[in-house]
Amino acid sequence: MSFDYDLFVIGAGSGGVRAGRIAASHGARVAVAEEYRVGGTCVIRGCVPKKLMVYAGRFADDFADARGFGWSVGETSFDWPSFVAAKDREIARLEGLYAANLERSGVEILRTRAVIEGERQIRLGDGRVVSAAHVLIATGGAPVRDGGFPGSQYCITSEELFGLERLPKRLTVVGGAYIALEFASIFAALGSEITVLYRGEEILRGFDLETRRHLHAELEGRGLRIVTGDTFVEVEKTADGLRGRTKGGLEIAADEIVLAIGRRPNTAGLGLESVGLELAANGAVPVTGVSSTALPWLHAVGDVTDRIALTPVAIREGHAFADTVFGGKPTEVSHDLVATAVFTTPEVGTVGVGEEDLQAKGIAHDVYRSTFRPMRATLAGRGARTLMKILVEAESDRVVGVHIVGADAAEMIQLVAVAMKMGATKADFDATMALHPSAAEELVTMRTPSARWRPAD
Repeated sequence: MSFDYDLFVIGAGSGGVRAGRIAASHGARVAVAEEYRVGGTCVIRGCVPKKLMVYAGRFADDFADARGFGWSVGETSFDWPSFVAAKDREIARLEGLYAANLERSGVEILRTRAVIEGERQIRLGDGRVVSAAHVLIATGGAPVRDGGFPGSQYCITSEELFGLERLPKRLTVVGGAYIALEFASIFAALGSEITVLYRGEEILRGFDLETRRHLHAELEGRGLRIVTGDTFVEVEKTADGLRGRTKGGLEIAADEIVLAIGRRPNTAGLGLESVGLELAANGAVPVTGVSSTALPWLHAVGDVTDRIALTPVAIREGHAFADTVFGGKPTEVSHDLVATAVFTTPEVGTVGVGEEDLQAKGIAHDVYRSTFRPMRATLAGRGARTLMKILVEAESDRVVGVHIVGADAAEMIQLVAVAMKMGATKADFDATMALHPSAAEELVTMRTPSARWRPAD
């Protein structure tokens, strides 16, 4: 059969862009359709602008700490509109680079909505129908906007936070996962009064419990109010903003309330029902192997598959798909030992399993733990504490989990992940010479377990 394209990608986020570029490098005729902006969630309204906001907030600590080291720091102030303008210029620059790289690779960019019309058929926003031998769904995810309570329509999501006209004096964040805590931490650093409202018992569900508790205490030490085990039952508009009432009887006034209660795969209105593809209960595209669906011509990568919703994962999946289908190089993607970071202040960096995971599986293990005051905090007069934790499988001595809460946790955990991917044991860590003075040296100087866990006989 003759097709207009060898590959048609719906969605120009990180996964879709990588798949399109690599497929084109293998000689495929490729088109990428994007109805919003090239770059997707990460570049346009996610991790990149968020990290710029993290940097902006941390200057407050730099100015405050400098005095302890002998610097005379004058009056400082933060101008939200100036930051937003600078951030927008950088995002526009990155979008241009993404588009230029696609075009340079020979990929046709169609700035329009695209939906599945039938088998190997795609309808574009202008009404045209094109065909492709392979179609890749790379539409990512979208924030949940319904809080499930009256007045949730007055709330915003993380996507709207990036473009607020003014910095809110009072900000309430609903949720307790990555996005909720990162934005709560960012706006607290910028001077907003923060309340985090989370229905669970402890923030960061799914992470190692000690790590969660340590971060909770550190955030509260920085002035954030964290309310767990509670949720809004209604929100109403008031003369000076919003007011919410919780199930536990609290009344919370805020200029803005942010719903950070999860994201859903962005499959609504894509026309997948027209080809009989059955989606998961949350709308995710089920995939097996190298991003294959039940239909041999239809594929999906990234957050839309609801595997691991991280940009590097989407990129790796897109690359592997293109190499497998168009490059004649079958490539599998391992979703094991994926390092991740939470860009709060302090940061969380983690790779591998937590204590509770090991106990649930009945795996005997040793726990190595260190908490200490970081060197920078000594002269600055801060009470911050860093946590470093290593989990070791008792039988094999293999390091199966590392969890860090503290400055530069993300930078450290990336390199730890390399060692763990290679199967490093605790003996390998111990044999590594420490780099002094550094926080990272704690990872190779912990010699005595702080706890040992063995399954009951």
